[in-house]
Amino acid sequence: MSDTVTKAWSELEALPKPTLAALFADADRVSRYCDVLDLPGGAIRFDWSKTHLDDAHVQLFEALAQACDLDGRRAALFSGAKVNVTEGRSVEHTAQRGVGNEASVDEAGRNHAKMRALVEAIHGGVLGEVKHLIHIGIGGSALGPDLAVDALTRDGAMTDVHIVSNIDGCALEEAFAACDPATTMIAVASKTFTTTETITNAESALGWLAENGVSDTYGRVVALTAAPGKAIEWGVDETRVLPFAESVGGRYSLWSSIGFPIALALGWDEFASFLDGAAAVDRHFLESEGFANLPLRAAMADQFYTRLRGCQTRAVFAYDERLRLFPSYLQQLEMESNGKRVTLDGHPVSGPTAPITWGGVGTDAQHAVFQLLHQGTVLTPIDFIAAIQSGDTLDPAHHRILLSNCFAQGAALMAGKQSDDPARAYPGDRPSATILCDEINPATLGALIAFHEHRTFCNGVFCQINSFDQFGVELGKEIAKQIEHGGTTFDASTEALLTAAGIN
Repeated sequence: MSDTVTKAWSELEALPKPTLAALFADADRVSRYCDVLDLPGGAIRFDWSKTHLDDAHVQLFEALAQACDLDGRRAALFSGAKVNVTEGRSVEHTAQRGVGNEASVDEAGRNHAKMRALVEAIHGGVLGEVKHLIHIGIGGSALGPDLAVDALTRDGAMTDVHIVSNIDGCALEEAFAACDPATTMIAVASKTFTTTETITNAESALGWLAENGVSDTYGRVVALTAAPGKAIEWGVDETRVLPFAESVGGRYSLWSSIGFPIALALGWDEFASFLDGAAAVDRHFLESEGFANLPLRAAMADQFYTRLRGCQTRAVFAYDERLRLFPSYLQQLEMESNGKRVTLDGHPVSGPTAPITWGGVGTDAQHAVFQLLHQGTVLTPIDFIAAIQSGDTLDPAHHRILLSNCFAQGAALMAGKQSDDPARAYPGDRPSATILCDEINPATLGALIAFHEHRTFCNGVFCQINSFDQFGVELGKEIAKQIEHGGTTFDASTEALLTAAGIN
């Protein structure tokens, strides 16, 4: 860590920590810490006023961002430079949205054109009647499509989509039970087309088709991969192999051909809107500086709580049933990206990096975990996400009560309540941020995801780590393969478990 970075952190750590009540003595607090982004699908309001950031902290965080070369690293990210230094790779998910290196944007456009042609051919009946799609992937190859399909097809889908990621056969059988094999296609999503869980599930899906009278099983398969040769070798016809660039990482891949089930469920125009919403945030992130840059502002608050207040978790509560999978999506994005212990140059990090991301859906969570958030001993910064326009056609009272509860929780966490009875006292001064969308649609969902991608990147810059590798997931997979192949002896506990399960 450079002397300049160390000095910036030392100055931040030395600043007094204001209370929220003191901060709100400033009549202009909300106007300065809340901004609205106008996007293709409607505006999104980002309110960070109920965090403990003040002008002194913001000024030093801006200096820290400069010391960490945020501008240079951001430019490198969008230029196609090899910012994933441990693997020697570019990181070009923004090019999938039309923002980035020109050659990479052009390549993404060609790949999208092929995907669009296949989507429209399926919708046009060229491949016969297709009512169902079973999308098989894991990690980023499943979480993004699952979120988008679940959020955006509540009013009906052009094609019924089922996302399967778990190697547990119960997950695949549940999808089989919901689909007619005679009208089902299988999408196999794997960057390398070697992922054990994905290929095993895909082979079982082919077996299910064959057992139910489908003669040309491979003719029902679409491959979504950065290794098209592997997919063709496995048996997929080249016309149904949808490639994407090696520079697109798994947890950032839903903008590429991994988004095929989203496009198939929504139609191409809606998928294009999804990309456009994300691209609008890309442009904001590129063109805005300092505290005006909303992903950077969020990262400042994240670092305030993780580094300066010692918070080990961050909670996300979506007060919208359509976003029920959003906390799970953010878990991978943030914890896999920034769950690191060494810096870019391989030295131990000097402080905490990513907190544990968790959350749920309001109002369910209020009756489950909010007791700890209001009166527990663990300080937890919280993000609330909601939409002004409801997603239902019921009495408007439903949505009014939902939003009232969302806003009330933030107000209660901040204000607290004094009581002569200690069991009924609320300490207050507990932080939250609120992201309020005009409505949930493909463009705003794309914008929400892109915002969090760039927020995660800024946090990685502050920590001086590589947010784009994930070696931490490999060791357990290697040992699982050793168990599968046999001949390796493990610790006594693992050996006993293997014996009890009949695996030895």
